[in-house]
Amino acid sequence: MKVTENDIKVVATLSRLSIREDEKAEVIAQLDKFLTYVENLQAIDTEKIQPTTYALPMQNVFRADEVKKSLDRELALSNAPLKEDGYFKVPRVLEEE
Repeated sequence: MKVTENDIKVVATLSRLSIREDEKAEVIAQLDKFLTYVENLQAIDTEKIQPTTYALPMQNVFRADEVKKSLDRELALSNAPLKEDGYFKVPRVLEEE
């Protein structure tokens, strides 16, 4: 694909970039090279390729959930500075409107 100076003006306007006159030739070459690469990628047949989230195979590294006996409520609350109705009570940090 051949990129023109007008294409650069449009892209610069849309992206709110200022491109100096002495930079235009280099920017045109870079954008043309990038778009040629994208065209090459589009030519690859990906019909039989499964979509993936990661390039490498992933597996869950967490342990399985197990039901275990938990800490007694009274013991857990025994050193709490504030408690109410069997729960920890914390000071309000957000103001009401």
